[in-house]
Amino acid sequence: MPELSINKIKMGGAIRNWYMAALFVLLFAANISAGVLVAPTVVFLSETNRTGRITLQNPTDVPQEVNIFFSFGLPVSDSLGNVSVILQDSVTGDPKSAMDWVKAFPRTVVLPPGGNQTVRLVIKPPDDLPDGEYWARIVVRSQDARGTVPRADDNTGISTQLNMVIQTAIMLKYRTGELISNLELTSAGARLDGNIVQVMLDMVCRGNVSYMGILHSRVLDKNNNEIGRGKINLAVYRNLRRRIDLPITIENSNPPYRVEVRITSEGRTDVPPPDMISGNEIVRTLNLE
Repeated sequence: MPELSINKIKMGGAIRNWYMAALFVLLFAANISAGVLVAPTVVFLSETNRTGRITLQNPTDVPQEVNIFFSFGLPVSDSLGNVSVILQDSVTGDPKSAMDWVKAFPRTVVLPPGGNQTVRLVIKPPDDLPDGEYWARIVVRSQDARGTVPRADDNTGISTQLNMVIQTAIMLKYRTGELISNLELTSAGARLDGNIVQVMLDMVCRGNVSYMGILHSRVLDKNNNEIGRGKINLAVYRNLRRRIDLPITIENSNPPYRVEVRITSEGRTDVPPPDMISGNEIVRTLNLE
């Protein structure tokens, strides 16, 4: 998630309305079971625009108590290419952490059924920060505002108390100075496992901002016939290993097969153009092991 100047981070009314409407449609479709919906999914702040906002929406038929706090967590991967985010609520000491600089108003709110609330964000970074991007997680924790819900055990007749807490963490990015987006593909490989081509990529962010782009991959046979393809959104903050599994159609295809990989910052539609930073493009052809 090409880049326009950070000085243009303020969106016009038409862009803002499209952005919020599109996000709520996507979030509602993907998280209908969640206690509270949050938009946008990424908040961008800068040295020229140090205030932002998120919108909370309660799609349920019960009131929801919402608490907002800040954490730090970047996508990390294991040796198999599985990606996860581990939140750190205490002081991390990470030089890229912005969690101690930002505040939310209000921090606690009760949303009625179908209700919504705008939460204002204010960031106060230290002076003389090095150019680049700094990160925090906005954590939105919601639960039934009516309190714990009693539930009877059919076998014993003893009632227990249930209180489901749902937590959503979205990214906040603070940008200052000259911004550079650059990604290096340090290693890449592909192998065939039945009707699945497994692609493993090791990437390193070499810029001073996170690299946001799209990873395109397709499988070709000896005659350049496409027998499989994939596309995923990509965000690399530091180092990341990603595995992509590509189902292929082997019938009427001619080995040997190869994989074409293309990583580009062009084409992201989930982040408004003023918040995109253009990065380099990487193209690589992989022979199957």
